[in-house]
Amino acid sequence: MKVHSQNFKVRLGLFIAIGIFIFVVAIFLIGKQKNLFNPVYTLNTTFYNVGGLQVGNKVRFSGINVGTVDAVRIINDSTVSVTMFIKKDVQKFIKTNSEISIGSEGLIGDKLLQISQGTSNANFAKDGSSLVSNEPIEMDEIFASLKITAENAELITDELAEIMISINSGEGTLGRLINDPKIAENLSQTMSNLKSSSKGLDENMEAAKENFLLRGYFNRKEKAEEKAKKKAEEKKEKIRKEEERKAEEAKKKKN
Repeated sequence: MKVHSQNFKVRLGLFIAIGIFIFVVAIFLIGKQKNLFNPVYTLNTTFYNVGGLQVGNKVRFSGINVGTVDAVRIINDSTVSVTMFIKKDVQKFIKTNSEISIGSEGLIGDKLLQISQGTSNANFAKDGSSLVSNEPIEMDEIFASLKITAENAELITDELAEIMISINSGEGTLGRLINDPKIAENLSQTMSNLKSSSKGLDENMEAAKENFLLRGYFNRKEKAEEKAKKKAEEKKEKIRKEEERKAEEAKKKKN
């Protein structure tokens, strides 16, 4: 009986020790999440819709966890107040014109608050300051927009399919152009005629240059082109010499 009593006491002691250990670990984890063991200060903001944000969600600044959501309260039918606990050591980075937006960890992860970087000339946000918020974009709105886009894409695809069927059937101007061999032959003949006309025009121009009545005009034109070309080369040479002179002066100053 005595041995049984001692075993009971040992088991009871182990049970109590394990319970105390679990309690201490739970207090530590909760305290760490709530920043109870770090010096903190509070910041406030308001939203029209918090999009599922809850107490205990993370607060990030520049992608780093700097605090937690302390309270989410409904002020009226169009305003929800959010209070945050922020680590004291990041107070020197958060400005009064920083903005707060609601994000999420991954595509369907927990909600979190993101604090943007303010401008360098703004003052630092003090304990109890209220910051401007950006309203979150609801997933329902995104899905609704994607649905409309998909429906429009389907409609366009159907219309393109009908157009291609009409073209392959030889309907319409484009269909006749593609499927009618006579039209294709006429186009080929037209291109040949244009090519012949272009060749004849070149021959006429060469003949005109040999005509003594027009020879002076073409000579003046060639001289003007040569003069313009020479002027461009002189300008280019002048720029090159100027660059060499500047480079030489810079080299002398350096020495």
